[in-house]
Amino acid sequence: MSPLNDTFKALSDPTRREILRLLVKGDLAAGAIAERFDMTKPSISHHLNTLKQAGLVLDERRGQNIIYSLNTTVFQDVLSWVMNVTKGEGGGKTQSAGARGRREKEKRGGSHDGQ
Repeated sequence: MSPLNDTFKALSDPTRREILRLLVKGDLAAGAIAERFDMTKPSISHHLNTLKQAGLVLDERRGQNIIYSLNTTVFQDVLSWVMNVTKGEGGGKTQSAGARGRREKEKRGGSHDGQ
């Protein structure tokens, strides 16, 4: 899977998005993150691992604790990709729904100028 796909997969889960919101406020130990959710520590560990695999969080062992922090570089990469796509520089063949509709109408013999 590509790094961007890993990022979007990680962002697709509401629990992981909430973990990221918590980390915006500052670094947190894994236990402190787990305390804020009504789920098992292994479940939170899985979410943290997914975020780490996607590069969205960094972890650092401090004594007996693992401290998590945001990796803002990946967010910058995602924002850059979104900006390029919205400017039509995404590298793929993308078109708006309006453009697709006009093309379909033209194929059926209709006019593309609204007449």
